[in-house]
Amino acid sequence: MVKEKIQMVDLKGQYRKIKEEVNQSIQEVLDTAWFIGGPKVKAFQEHLASYLDVGHVIPCANGTDALQIAMMALDLQEGDEVIVPTFTYVATAEVIGLLNLKPVMVDVDPNTFNITADILEAAITPRTKAVVPVHLFGQSSDMAPIMEVANKHGIYVVEDNAQAIGSYYTLPDGSRQRAGTIGHIGCTSFFPSKNLGCYGDGGAMYSNDDDLAQRLRMIANHGQRKKYHHSMIGCNSRLDALQAAVLDIKLKYLDQYSAARQQVAAHYDQAFASVDALQTPTRQANATHVFHQYTLKVKDGRRDQLKAFLLEKGIPSMIYYPIPLYRQDAFKEYVDEGFELPVTERLCQQVISLPIHTEMDEDLMQFISHSVREFFQ
Repeated sequence: MVKEKIQMVDLKGQYRKIKEEVNQSIQEVLDTAWFIGGPKVKAFQEHLASYLDVGHVIPCANGTDALQIAMMALDLQEGDEVIVPTFTYVATAEVIGLLNLKPVMVDVDPNTFNITADILEAAITPRTKAVVPVHLFGQSSDMAPIMEVANKHGIYVVEDNAQAIGSYYTLPDGSRQRAGTIGHIGCTSFFPSKNLGCYGDGGAMYSNDDDLAQRLRMIANHGQRKKYHHSMIGCNSRLDALQAAVLDIKLKYLDQYSAARQQVAAHYDQAFASVDALQTPTRQANATHVFHQYTLKVKDGRRDQLKAFLLEKGIPSMIYYPIPLYRQDAFKEYVDEGFELPVTERLCQQVISLPIHTEMDEDLMQFISHSVREFFQ
């Protein structure tokens, strides 16, 4: 029997299990009073680079800053086009508009929810300079063909890896790389609810390109390589030491967290396999899924009724995302009147995400899955 209030993500329960380690790590920052930069940030940066097997990790203040700094590092010019899926969080396209670039919004695959190489190639024009594949809900886009198209047309690839940190992508030669490390720059967020989340805001960029990494690092630090010597216009975007102290502890458990989420997803899959009105998440053969979200498609038009039914039972759910980016007032100038992408339109009416986190026990999984099945009986 479920007694506690059900959460989409149980951060309190997760903290309780690592409380002593986290508290000690935070206390070390307080004792040294080294709140900006310092050994904790350096240690986390090195440990994350090792985990991802990537040449450079550049921490920053949040995931949106990571995307913005990545775009700044590419030295794009006003009006240059950046291809971005429209079925994503606003930050992905927001930073493109903020820098006076043009977000070119494209549809996604109806099953993986990610951009594909075919979609990318169809949208490329002479003004296209970059693409942002978003590894939505915890699974990498199919990166090998995307990189092939990008290389053919000479465009940059900036991976939005905010939801898929820890997942693997298998390349055609059989080798594996972590999501976010395949393109020119990878960006991630450490927002508390993310699979690797801190206790405030935080983010990071990563790259195997030495020159790009140097530019990213400089831009995040006021455009300077040496103090008081500013080579370019930058910004002030730092991961503070208290957040690095938390993240460095949680990084040790990230693979365990991913496995716990995968176990919940497997339970849901089995529970809903016989429900004709539901489509469970698609797994690519060449990518692992770390389930930042477990997102169903409700095919019979009753998504909103299901959400209301679950809420009556005390079960939260979320709709990621209810409105295509091109229908948001902020982006109307970038699309023609009547512009519409059919897959995104359908997904915004069909998707619903169920609770999934590292602390779910069998009783909670059974209660949620039974309640969903009850609605469709």
